[in-house]
Amino acid sequence: MIPEPHHVPDSSELQQLSLQIKQWGKALGFAEVGITDTDLSAEEPKFQAWLDNGFHGDMAYMANHGMMRARPAELHPGTLRVIAVRMDYLPEHAGFASNLKDPELGYISRYAGGRDYHKLMRNRLRKLGEQLDGALAELGAAPSNFRPFVDSAPILERPLAEKAGIGWTGKHSLILNRQAGSWFFLGELLVNLPLPVDIPVKEECGSCMACITTCPTGAIVAPYVVDGRRCISYLTIELDGPIPLELRPLMGNRIYGCDDCQLICPVNAEAPLSLESDFQIRPQLRQPKLLELFAWSEGEFLANTEGSAIRRIGHRRWLRNIAIALGNAPASEAIVAALNARRDSAEVDDMVREHIDWALSRQQLALKQQGLAQDARKTARLIRCIEKGLPRDA
Repeated sequence: MIPEPHHVPDSSELQQLSLQIKQWGKALGFAEVGITDTDLSAEEPKFQAWLDNGFHGDMAYMANHGMMRARPAELHPGTLRVIAVRMDYLPEHAGFASNLKDPELGYISRYAGGRDYHKLMRNRLRKLGEQLDGALAELGAAPSNFRPFVDSAPILERPLAEKAGIGWTGKHSLILNRQAGSWFFLGELLVNLPLPVDIPVKEECGSCMACITTCPTGAIVAPYVVDGRRCISYLTIELDGPIPLELRPLMGNRIYGCDDCQLICPVNAEAPLSLESDFQIRPQLRQPKLLELFAWSEGEFLANTEGSAIRRIGHRRWLRNIAIALGNAPASEAIVAALNARRDSAEVDDMVREHIDWALSRQQLALKQQGLAQDARKTARLIRCIEKGLPRDA
């Protein structure tokens, strides 16, 4: 009969385990690993105020679990430490400016151009937990009762990452790292070991307000506070119904998420590229033409987004988002024809059709103004010719 583990790791063994955890994490592809305790009591009033202001919009799940998000030991009983990790995702040939400056292309947040990160990171966190339990078994100690999370549970990931020394909270509410900027995913491994904790890093935003002044929809309502109801990421991904009329013209060609607050941030100037092949942009989503994306049937949408985070919004919201981008695009008869064709499609419901109608009205007005502008230019040219060729009778 195998005896029950009874050894309790001492401080030197816990210190050694924490060093090993960081080494194993790096070997598994995590760019950084930090350890923190579970005390997020300082975050509770901030989180409650955010909820009270309704900044979570239709994301009811943010309020469903009360303060559990700030109490990891309630989410996973027995938790004493949180191992926080970061994984860089900035793809090669990101093409930010060339994408944003061409309104006939669809802009997709760069975290979503490759494979969905949730499963990949969760599997690696699980491997990290298994390695930890293997080391504990060698010591004759009980397992860590680990549990991995990646953006999929009621837990305040960013404050935990900040406490674990991964970075500081920027004014756009994302975690910033001096070496890596903000182009990274976060994950957590909850364990029952009293491992030594890491020291938080100092905030370095200073007086910079670039993210606040650059946000297309004014969603960053105060430093560190984002009104999700105005955020383009929320509007294009989380919101299931119609997008508010006043925000549609501000969305430009952004059809899935928005990176503006990261793109303007000076800390991102030298962020490293991701080494993960899964995070590179797949060909069909690299500088994609709006009209081509809008023409995808539901079957084509599902095939082209297989394994991607984009798939979770479904074809319906995909068409809604692209319709807005087409409405914001320069006047084009081809766009009007595509909108009219899609409007009568069996794949379109009343909600999407309303967005198509909005886009059509924008395009038709733009075409009319374009025609008036062309007429004005012709008249101006004629006047110049008269003044030059018929000065006496001008």
